[in-house]
Amino acid sequence: MENQPNPGIDALVRDLPKVELHVHLEGSMPPETLFDLARRHGMEDIPATLEELRSWYAFSDFPHFVEVYLASVRTLREEEDFALLASVVAERLAAQNVRYAELHVSLYTHLMRGVPARVVFDGIESARRQAEREHGIQLRWIPDFPGDFGLTSAEATVEAVLRDAPPSTVGFGVGGVETPLEQYAEVFGRARAAGLASLPHAGEHGGPERVREALDALAAERIGHGIDAMKDPSLVARLVDAQVPVDVSPTSNVCTRAVEEIGAHPLPRMLEAGLLVTLNSDDPTMFGTDLTGEYLAAHGLGLSAADLVRLAANGVRASYLGAARRHALLSEIAAVAERHGVEVSV
Repeated sequence: MENQPNPGIDALVRDLPKVELHVHLEGSMPPETLFDLARRHGMEDIPATLEELRSWYAFSDFPHFVEVYLASVRTLREEEDFALLASVVAERLAAQNVRYAELHVSLYTHLMRGVPARVVFDGIESARRQAEREHGIQLRWIPDFPGDFGLTSAEATVEAVLRDAPPSTVGFGVGGVETPLEQYAEVFGRARAAGLASLPHAGEHGGPERVREALDALAAERIGHGIDAMKDPSLVARLVDAQVPVDVSPTSNVCTRAVEEIGAHPLPRMLEAGLLVTLNSDDPTMFGTDLTGEYLAAHGLGLSAADLVRLAANGVRASYLGAARRHALLSEIAAVAERHGVEVSV
């Protein structure tokens, strides 16, 4: 399903203050940044020209995505590298009227390469402070590890987070290939005891049982992806009753083949069921999208202008912004809706 131009919707999406809660720092690296970092570090296995690199970057299939993602990760070695990436990502988010973002940081992929956690955190913190001064956007961090790497990776990650993470770290996550989550209950318990939210990926490819494990074993406060919950009506009812936010990324789900094609995405059914859905871009530059594009894709799925406003408000409510800032953003969203003639309760 292709989006048709709609000036009214385009303007509404542009003007809405937005937050993004499921976006990966490393998966947001533009090809231009990868090119600059690869040249800085003399990496010869990266395409030699920017034009070639842009072509290489274009998503073709999931193995290719993994190849590009890992190449991007390998360019991040020094504090300045992480600062550059976070600065570029913040600027691109701010240009979409994103006021606040919680970014997943693939901390273990750096630890396993011998990059100290302090190097990662010092770099992204420098960029966070600069972005707030220059663009007015607030960034927060969610360090994570790949679930398919096992308990050793989880323990190394949580230890590094508890030792070195700055106060701007709001949560702890698990991503990668979905695997049984009970094995990580103690690790997530340590993170929660330190005041970090449990924010795991679950239920994109692994079935509704992964979502149940995230709730039961990890005490998940939000579910990353979670689209497989729709296969289990009792689980949907549980999520609706508790209003556990589900962070949905339609374009990503299509690219990873979790959904056959965009027209089959369950987002409209999730909203109809009463789930607290937020809209996100996941790995935007690698999947050829951004948060603005996800709002337009949602409209292409049949969501109304009022639905898009509700999604923006859901993102604010599901965030770890302070109460005063949440209230201010919700008031601004309501004002934008009124200005665009959208009748909706925010």
